[in-house]
Amino acid sequence: MSRKTSEQRPVFPFTSIVGQEEMCEISLLKLSLILNVIDPKIGGVMIMGDRGTGKSTIVRALVDLLPPIDVVENDQYNSHPYDPELMSDEVLEKLKNNEKINVIQIKTPMVDLPLGATEDRVCGTIDIEKAISEGKKAFEPGLLAQANRGILYVDEVNLLDDHLVDVLLDSAASGWNTVEREGISICHPARFILVGSGNPEEGELRPQLLDRFGMHAQIKTVKEPHLRVKIVQQRELFERNPKEFKAKYKEEQDKLMEKIINARKTLKDVKIKYELLEKISQICSDLNVDGLRGDMVTSRAAKALVAFENRQEVTPKDIFTVITLCLRHRLRKDPLESIDSGFKVQEAFKKVFSFNN
Repeated sequence: MSRKTSEQRPVFPFTSIVGQEEMCEISLLKLSLILNVIDPKIGGVMIMGDRGTGKSTIVRALVDLLPPIDVVENDQYNSHPYDPELMSDEVLEKLKNNEKINVIQIKTPMVDLPLGATEDRVCGTIDIEKAISEGKKAFEPGLLAQANRGILYVDEVNLLDDHLVDVLLDSAASGWNTVEREGISICHPARFILVGSGNPEEGELRPQLLDRFGMHAQIKTVKEPHLRVKIVQQRELFERNPKEFKAKYKEEQDKLMEKIINARKTLKDVKIKYELLEKISQICSDLNVDGLRGDMVTSRAAKALVAFENRQEVTPKDIFTVITLCLRHRLRKDPLESIDSGFKVQEAFKKVFSFNN
């Protein structure tokens, strides 16, 4: 999908999506996306929900909240003009040779990964014939290059080949994509927020892959008739006149964008006390969570929440707000158990913190 096409397509405003009640499924999903935008190192979001619950709509609405980014003109990897860690080899070479680079602003990229995509389409491919005949590394960048410094969205990720999911998660975690073919190796920056969605009826991801997503949000079909009617009406109004509908929510969108920009700036100043970190680890231990990802993601998400709310120190309530999203998918599944994993996380939290919501 070209960048031009994605910019022309009307996008449903993020702030108009109903379900604003505190701690409801939709508001928690929206929160998990916002926290990942504030701190991409949280590790992305996996969204599981019924068909037709607006998973794709919410994700695509997110990109409108992101500020434009500075990139090097005519660079295929959205290279950062000032940060060497986010530059392609070509841009680094130009700087080394004291060549001038032009800087332009573009909308934060959002790339959709189609279900039938091949590894070459995702990672990019090397033109071996050209490399041999001309002696140059002829590389055709893939979707990971397009998504650098933006969002990569994979709908029906649970139907994607496990090997491909592994490649995506590796790149998302390391921030780099390496392609090796016939003795030729290409490496380029690939720092993106990975968002996956799927329908649990069509199968779950393997636990090893699921654990690699930072947060896990669940969304079910709305049952209340008045909310269902409101959702249908909102959608009809948007489809009738997208520009007018978006203009109605412009002020709210701008305020939310400002909050996100400010949170990104203040995130580094947010503090979390050692005893709170110890309690997070105690919860992970009590729940038999494998590895340390759960501990790290929970503390990162809590700090991002504090930055979003323009505060400076993490409280137990902040941890309670995010911990289910961070740990629910890391619990070992017992097919005979009927207790929801989110409920188990909350109970473990209340026991360790002696906390009542």
